Amino acid sequence: MLSALLVFATAGHAADVRIISSGGAQQILRTLAPQFEKASGKTVEVVIAVVGTIEQKLLAGERADIVLLPIPLLERIEKNSAFRSEYKAVVAQVGIGVAVREGATLPDVSTPAAVRALFVQTRSVSFPDPQQTPSGGHLLNVFEKLGIADVMRPKLTFRNAIEGGINLVRDGEIETGLYLATEILPAKGVRLAGTLPAALQGYIVYAVGVANGLGAASAATQFAKFLSDPAVREQWTKAGFELPSSLRAQ
Repeated sequence: MLSALLVFATAGHAADVRIISSGGAQQILRTLAPQFEKASGKTVEVVIAVVGTIEQKLLAGERADIVLLPIPLLERIEKNSAFRSEYKAVVAQVGIGVAVREGATLPDVSTPAAVRALFVQTRSVSFPDPQQTPSGGHLLNVFEKLGIADVMRPKLTFRNAIEGGINLVRDGEIETGLYLATEILPAKGVRLAGTLPAALQGYIVYAVGVANGLGAASAATQFAKFLSDPAVREQWTKAGFELPSSLRAQ
């Protein structure tokens, strides 16, 4: 299957800023990019793809003025590609949530024991491809930790959210979806039962990086600073993100 690539922009011509990010940040960028455009008069093109696809594209030389990515991926890209961050800031983190079809009884996901019982009882589970996403790989480790890897294996369907994974839950083809909370909340026909408890959680911490050489006065740097401004943190929270511990004292 070809990985989905979503591009959205408000302008019909070449944008002033091109930002590449993953599906977990799609909704917040749909919210904040137009606000920045209105305030600055600059235009923004947003490219959304699966984490693994982003890494491949950037290593192959794809241009990005800004990236908004999980920190480990940003660090790998800076090490192995031509992209270097002139400005970089941690902005938010998001946890893995449990999605069920609209109208279904919300399961208890408050403790590891409750989550284990849910996984054992559910008939089917979908979550992101472990080969392409950090959350997918983490979930395989969760099943091992809970001692149910063999029980879960025949129930699993790997489908990234932006490639229709959550729609499988909406359509009743899959009973339980495990996706980032920010991917579940805006989806129609499903509900977020809650996020995994701390002992099982695999937070994805996002950082924004601006390509070296664009300068402090560039539209890209302005947009990156807008995204990391404490004044917009409430909007990140509404989208399903949390404040990383490194920012809680600020």
